[in-house]
Amino acid sequence: MTYIAKPKLHHPSLTRNKAGYTRRDYEGPVSTLCAGCGHDSISAAIIQACFDLDIQPHRVAKLSGIGCSSKTPTYFLGNSHGFNSVHGRMPSVLTGANLANRDLLYLGVSGDGDSASIGLGQFAHSMRRGVNMVYIVMNNGVYGLTKGQFSATADKGSKSKRGVINSDEPIDLASLALQLGATFVARSFSGDKTQLVPLIEAAIAHRGAAFIDVISPCVAFNNHPGSTKSYDYVREHNEAVNRIDFITKRDEITTDYAPGTVQEVVQHDGSILRLRKVDESYDANNRIAAMNYSQEHHAKGEVVTGLLYVDPEPQELHGYLHTVDAPFNRLSSRELCPGSARLAKINASLR
Repeated sequence: MTYIAKPKLHHPSLTRNKAGYTRRDYEGPVSTLCAGCGHDSISAAIIQACFDLDIQPHRVAKLSGIGCSSKTPTYFLGNSHGFNSVHGRMPSVLTGANLANRDLLYLGVSGDGDSASIGLGQFAHSMRRGVNMVYIVMNNGVYGLTKGQFSATADKGSKSKRGVINSDEPIDLASLALQLGATFVARSFSGDKTQLVPLIEAAIAHRGAAFIDVISPCVAFNNHPGSTKSYDYVREHNEAVNRIDFITKRDEITTDYAPGTVQEVVQHDGSILRLRKVDESYDANNRIAAMNYSQEHHAKGEVVTGLLYVDPEPQELHGYLHTVDAPFNRLSSRELCPGSARLAKINASLR
């Protein structure tokens, strides 16, 4: 992957956290995503959360699949462990790594195509098994790497860049996570840093399957179909000697609104995203109520944001499987290979 490295020299006056790191130490190379992409805002929120929590970068393992969102681990926590898996398979790779070394903080980054389509089964099993991880989906409703087709999370009735109307019902990953047994479920908006950073910090501190669905606008495929400045119009009215894709610079979409209120956020194409932030009296410990609340407001065309559910006494995969406390890389060969007699006993117990 081609990337532009940032200077390693830091100004001596930069603030350091209790771990001795500056915020710059949690960054990565310069992002190659479109200017104004909501995914970069999520990366910035992850950087801020890790800095605030005094996390040592080498204690973090970041894993991803395929898509614009899955490129983002390159752009944050450059001194952490990283693995880019095949499309939709991030959860199973992360599960295996987690079972081998339980001492690392596991951060799974995915997109709506990576998790709600080809990887839907993988997503489901990581949630129901209670893998101790922070699972972040950067949700923009389109396949950004393949020219903006609808993803499985696109709202029914929404219009694509080419004017096609989506006729399929959307998959709500937050509701699925609630149904599947995730012990921490939240939703946020990439431009609401005030809400998103604390949610990521809480998810990192949570021991169990923590899921955050982040609505993240795609600036490349929100061109108004009637605009004479749109790519399609220019191509249709231009005798070009070659065909070049160009992404115009867009401003990042941000918002800030009070708990219990609805905020209408205007997208680059003029469409409206209606965000409802849960109020302070909302009970985040009731799984069934959280599912009903989310669905009721979805029917009104509102996207509920905030901490939807958290289990005050969560369980995670190592507890279910009664694994050893030490990571595999700290066990001796004798402990890892107990001998043929032990193997025979295990095989006999399975007959």
